[in-house]
Amino acid sequence: MISADKRISYALGYIELGLFLAARAELDAILPEQAKNPGILVARIELAMAEGDWTEVVRLAPGAVEADPAEERPWVAWAYALRELQQVRQALEVLLRGELHIEGPTVLVDYNLACYLALLGELKEARRRLERVFKRDPAWREEAACDPDLAALHPSI
Repeated sequence: MISADKRISYALGYIELGLFLAARAELDAILPEQAKNPGILVARIELAMAEGDWTEVVRLAPGAVEADPAEERPWVAWAYALRELQQVRQALEVLLRGELHIEGPTVLVDYNLACYLALLGELKEARRRLERVFKRDPAWREEAACDPDLAALHPSI
């Protein structure tokens, strides 16, 4: 019998290769008695993200953040999916809530918050978040300069 961890690893590899049907097959092959593995939910979120199935990400993410609120990826994925569904205010609220729980958030949290704030016209706070990103990793300046979500800030980037 192949362990759930091994199947999750295979599924994530297939996702990286763009082999979504194979990834789904690996996840679906996990036995019910192995299904308590929290990595399954995270892998399903990654699959939904890769497929652009934003509604599925929004459906799965609350369970993942409940299982491990300190894990960054489900919060970021949930907020990003909401943004893709044109629910920018909700995306901002989710990621702000997540920021309180995530252990050691990466620059991606501040960057995405800057994007959501800029889209909502909250430019002062968006600029502050973006400056925090640039201080931590100046390479993000190039990304920000062409990100359409940050268009309102482009003159100051």
